[in-house]
Amino acid sequence: MRLVIQRTSKAKVDVGPNTVGSIGNGIMVLVGFGKEDDAELPDSKVWKTIINKMIGLRIFEDAQGKMNQSLEDFGGDILLVSQFTLYASCRNGRRPSFTGAAAPDLAKILFEKLTEAVRVKAPGKVETGEFGAMMNVDFVNWGPVTIILDSRDFT
Repeated sequence: MRLVIQRTSKAKVDVGPNTVGSIGNGIMVLVGFGKEDDAELPDSKVWKTIINKMIGLRIFEDAQGKMNQSLEDFGGDILLVSQFTLYASCRNGRRPSFTGAAAPDLAKILFEKLTEAVRVKAPGKVETGEFGAMMNVDFVNWGPVTIILDSRDFT
C-alpha cells in the first residue's frame, strides 16, 4: 500500500459534472495498492500502523509556527482518492507499466476497508473519490507539504 499525503486547505473530487467528495483544512491522500497486498492486509499490524501514522503525522503548525500538530490535534478532514498509478513502473520505454498494481477487484475491497477504518479514527469528516472512475481532483497543497508512506517501510 502506498499513500501520498498532501496537507490541504481545501480539496474536492469531481466525477463528470458532480462533486463526489470535498473537504476543508486537512489532508488529501492518494491511495494505491500493490500486487504484494492481499485480502489479509486489513488484519495486519502494518495496516494499523499506516493508518495511525497517516492520522498522527505532525504536519500542521502549532501556535509557534512549527509543524508540531497532527490531524488529531488540528481536527482536520481527510479526502481519500484511489490511485493505481502510484504503482507505475517507468523502467522500460516511455509507457508506464502498471503490473505492480493490485488487481482492481481486490484494490476496490481494500480501498473500501481503508475508508471504513479511517472513518473510525479520523477526527473530522472523511470523503472519497469514486473508485475506478475518471476523476478531476482539485486541491490546494497547503505549504506545500507532501509525505509518502509505503507499507513496505513498516514490515
